[in-house]
Amino acid sequence: MNTIYYPAENEWNSLLKRSALKTDAIQETVSGILKQIKDEGDKAVLKFEELFDKVQLSTFQVSSSEFEEAEKEVDEELKAAILLAHRNITTFHAAQKFETKKITTQPGVTCWQKAVGIEKVGLYIPGGTAPLFSTVLMLATPAQIAGCKEIILCTPPNREGKVHPAILYAAQVSRVSRIYKIGGVQAIGAMAYGTESVPKVYKIFGPGNQYVTVAKQQVSLHDVAIDMPAGPSEVAVLADGTANPVFVASDLLSQAEHGADSQAILITTSEELLKQVEAEVVRQLEELPRKEIAQKALESSKLILVKDMQEAIRMTNEYAPEHLIIETENYMEVAGQIINAGSVFLGSYSPESAGDYASGTNHTLPTNGYAKAYSGVSLDSFIRKITFQEITREGIRQIGPAIQTLAANEHLDAHKNAITVRLL
Repeated sequence: MNTIYYPAENEWNSLLKRSALKTDAIQETVSGILKQIKDEGDKAVLKFEELFDKVQLSTFQVSSSEFEEAEKEVDEELKAAILLAHRNITTFHAAQKFETKKITTQPGVTCWQKAVGIEKVGLYIPGGTAPLFSTVLMLATPAQIAGCKEIILCTPPNREGKVHPAILYAAQVSRVSRIYKIGGVQAIGAMAYGTESVPKVYKIFGPGNQYVTVAKQQVSLHDVAIDMPAGPSEVAVLADGTANPVFVASDLLSQAEHGADSQAILITTSEELLKQVEAEVVRQLEELPRKEIAQKALESSKLILVKDMQEAIRMTNEYAPEHLIIETENYMEVAGQIINAGSVFLGSYSPESAGDYASGTNHTLPTNGYAKAYSGVSLDSFIRKITFQEITREGIRQIGPAIQTLAANEHLDAHKNAITVRLL
């Protein structure tokens, strides 16, 4: 890892820079694939499944017999863990339900909002180096609570045309409507445009590689909403001399093993801790099965020593990490000063992996500094709020003259007249 001592504030922008997603070269390729799917539907999806996922499919949709087979293949320990995670995710997200309140803004003028689930949502679950069945729970569970009528899931099959059994089990537990064996750009296109087999959805959620990211960006311009801008995953650990270097190193590495383009950063006020963490990262790295991936990520990761906690907090807010772990003596006080982060983990016993799997919070979070403007996925991500107003004769007399004045000064006479005819 790169070690930086006492950087000046004017160096922070370059120091905290992420690995850039170089997507220019693939924009045209993605656009071409999407156009074929829009024009040719299932025929194009079948072609791209054979080309990219190396599988010949006769049908896309996962059958009931495949669900039954998958349930037998998932061992009881993993089933129990999935069920525990699902319960906690359900409890946390159910508490976010919106309560309608009718507000009287003037006598005779009543306004309110109603929360309505997005009718059709599409979930993309990668199947590359690791089957992300945890993401199934994180997306399908709040979708179900929100009242989404159709929850469509696409995930790439293996070369035998099968979906990982844990993904299917998690989908059953979280009550996904239908699952399709489609990966990559072709999955995003199928859900965005609809095909003979796959229904068009209104919003697409889920992570993916750079091709999936670009596909989501392109379809969001005209055809469908998406959850948020996406980039490589990241963690920042904010620590002082009281932190446990073994814990801190394990947190940095748990992020680094996500992918070669992931980033892990330690911001600390203790030089001794920095050196201990540096040595501990080297030791723990040797024990990881995904050592090569983590090692590549560590090349763009950093250990940063700053002069005091206030500077550490300012630097953290400037970085706006997807995941933030605060391991300091007074972590609650520090947490109160954090304004830019996707999800925050407090104290020595709150690792990022708890939020990734089973504490109950959502792990689909803004990356690449978007935490300055975006929230992570929540129940609100799956709902729309519709406003209502009811105005009585008394109410229109109360606010009508003001509306007439406002409309007249914007030179919108028909707007003014809609009030005048009622007042007369």
